[in-house]
Amino acid sequence: MSITKDKVVQFHYALHDADKTVEETTRGGSPMAYLHGHQNMIAGLEQAMEGKAVGDTFSVTLEAKDAYGEYLPDSEQRIPVKHLQGAKKWRPGMVGTVHTEQGQRQVTVVKVGRFMVTVDNNHPLAGKVLTFDIEIMDIRDASAEEVAHGHAHGAGGHHH
Repeated sequence: MSITKDKVVQFHYALHDADKTVEETTRGGSPMAYLHGHQNMIAGLEQAMEGKAVGDTFSVTLEAKDAYGEYLPDSEQRIPVKHLQGAKKWRPGMVGTVHTEQGQRQVTVVKVGRFMVTVDNNHPLAGKVLTFDIEIMDIRDASAEEVAHGHAHGAGGHHH
């Protein structure tokens, strides 16, 4: 079975930027899961996954525009500190999560006030060329419910 639209894919990844300062990995934890063909994955990575099979390992380097987008200057916004999730006490440079009409979004704290916090709306990895080392762990047909909801459920996927 290969990765095509409406398949749920579980994979491990390791990610780093050009100078190896950013590093993330799912190794040592659970693989990530997503529903292929439903814009649940950064575009360049989803394209690289198309047609791959269980056991395939590969690397893909993505320009910023195909990963988390270009860094946009003047993307700061003041929001109530109570809307920022991820920590009890905030300091500049910390990454938090806010809920928007488009879903959850990661933001970086710029300045902390008593009731308001200034955040940078750029994704923390915006503007970076990123390399992903991928290992495909599992591929299965999505359930009708997953296709209707537009995302994977269960281990590594979305929980309602």
